[in-house]
Amino acid sequence: MSEQDAAGVPQTGAVAADEAGDVGAPDELAFDVDALPGGALGALEAVLMVADEPIPAVRLATALALPTERVEALLEELAAEYRGEHGGRPRGFELRRAGAGWRMYSAPAYGDVVGRFVVDGQTSRLTQAALETLAVVAYRQPVTRGQVSAVRGVNVDGVMRTLTARGLVAEVGTEPTSGAVLYGTTGYFLERMGLSSLDELPPLAPYLPDLEAVEGVDTTDGREVGP
Repeated sequence: MSEQDAAGVPQTGAVAADEAGDVGAPDELAFDVDALPGGALGALEAVLMVADEPIPAVRLATALALPTERVEALLEELAAEYRGEHGGRPRGFELRRAGAGWRMYSAPAYGDVVGRFVVDGQTSRLTQAALETLAVVAYRQPVTRGQVSAVRGVNVDGVMRTLTARGLVAEVGTEPTSGAVLYGTTGYFLERMGLSSLDELPPLAPYLPDLEAVEGVDTTDGREVGP
């Protein structure tokens, strides 16, 4: 999925937020999502499909130029539809509230199938960039993408997606101050490394900078800032 923010998409109008956090009415130049083939529900699905972390309803409302209350109702409607509550079949994915936002996830019932697809058969070697990124996560976890980028001096978004897809790293929480997603290594990482615990890692950590040296690289809405 693309990790570009909505700022990278041409905008046709501006939407203002009031003091309560609701999105105001779009101006006369703003697009009308209800006029799209799938209406507002389709537009909401399209935005959620490119999100790689939970997105707050107010941010979705800004992108769709709709009131926040309506977006909240649409999110609940989509979640119920995916669960099969409207008479259709339950989907292989679901829409869940996670922290302060919403995100698409594969349905837990299909976890084994998805795991085999993502992990099994991936025998290609990791690139040097992936190995260096994995080392930073392993020795400095829990760590945000922004912090890993700061340590390595390059943007690591693509590499982190690869490591996550291979089951070597996973989301382990959020950073309390910025709300950025925290990552750590997985049990599969230990298995592939032939370790029983992280305590058995070679003493490389003293050669890596402390996380205090890369504080302030994360935004307050949970998106990490890379170089």
